[in-house]
Amino acid sequence: MIIRENNIKVENFSQEFILEIDGKKDLFKDAVFFDLEHYLYKKPICIGVFGCCYYDSNDNELKVTQYMIEGKKDALPILDMAKNYFKEMYEKYNKRYIVTFSGNNDFTVIDYLFDKNKVDYNIDDYYKKIDLQREYEKLMGANIGLKNLEKIFDIEREGELISGSNLSKTFCKVMKDFDYMNRMPEEKKQRILLYNEQDVVSLFQIYIDWKKFLKKEVE
Repeated sequence: MIIRENNIKVENFSQEFILEIDGKKDLFKDAVFFDLEHYLYKKPICIGVFGCCYYDSNDNELKVTQYMIEGKKDALPILDMAKNYFKEMYEKYNKRYIVTFSGNNDFTVIDYLFDKNKVDYNIDDYYKKIDLQREYEKLMGANIGLKNLEKIFDIEREGELISGSNLSKTFCKVMKDFDYMNRMPEEKKQRILLYNEQDVVSLFQIYIDWKKFLKKEVE
């Protein structure tokens, strides 16, 4: 399994632009920002990459953690590591919210795999979910994808975009061929990890700049 941790400096941001949830602007300090890359075939098969970050106000940094499977043997351990990450964030760092974008798919996958593999953990028992896609729909009355929302927020990604279908095909091969990851170029592995990292970092950036770029249209 590949374990990747990274600290990303956060530029100064204004309190006036932060997304309010239940009239509160500071919930992002008590949140983890979460995104999965996964493989499904009729039903969820495995998590390919587990990605999360949280904001450290002392260092003014995002602390990013990622787990990426390298073969079928990692399919169960990555679930245990995901569970332990959520437990540590809750117990040690007092996190109480999970921020996603269209998170239903990710939660459906991880909940199904937890249950199937008898991993005793229910995310809903500990965390309240905040879905930025739903918040956008409530405000603007329309649906939007993450990449289009990033354009509105002037978020520029490093490297090329990767489609969900291509990622799914990659993890299908990983699950079926024990040596596939050994033959995969290091550049491709890092590209997948960077793509997932930028997903979770974008969630934070959108959250804190929410009112800077989004205003409800008044007729």
